[in-house]
Amino acid sequence: MRPSRTVVAMTPLPPGPPQPKSPVRKILIIVAIVLLLCCGGAAVAGYFAYRGIEAATGPARDAATAYADDLVARDYAGAYAGLCSRTRALTSEQQFIAEQTAGPRISDYSVAGVNVEQHNSTVSGVVTLELTRADGSQSVLGVPLLKEDGQWRVCL
Repeated sequence: MRPSRTVVAMTPLPPGPPQPKSPVRKILIIVAIVLLLCCGGAAVAGYFAYRGIEAATGPARDAATAYADDLVARDYAGAYAGLCSRTRALTSEQQFIAEQTAGPRISDYSVAGVNVEQHNSTVSGVVTLELTRADGSQSVLGVPLLKEDGQWRVCL
């Protein structure tokens, strides 16, 4: 004989109260949005800070590189024209040319740094150039600049 089996029907339990959802997902989404906004804001602020610094130092850098370009090209009259009025009052163009031709010739340069300052109404700066001479020697030159009548001028 076979043992009898009893089949019990299972009825599903009625649904209980809904389980509260974990707030972790919402918190992570909010944190990600805040981080994205902060990083984006920092990037935008950095961009505008860079542009502001470039706008302040760019013209001074351009004046110093134009002066250095003239020295490399041996256009000493052009270099003299880029000097400030105080330097031109102390040194004639002929004296300047004689001093430049007597010294070692500059064959190349690179800009190592730019610093611009304003004290009261005087705007000045220094552009640091790394010079390469025709004989291969190298030196560093701080080119002082002064803003005169809206133009940057080398003021030795």
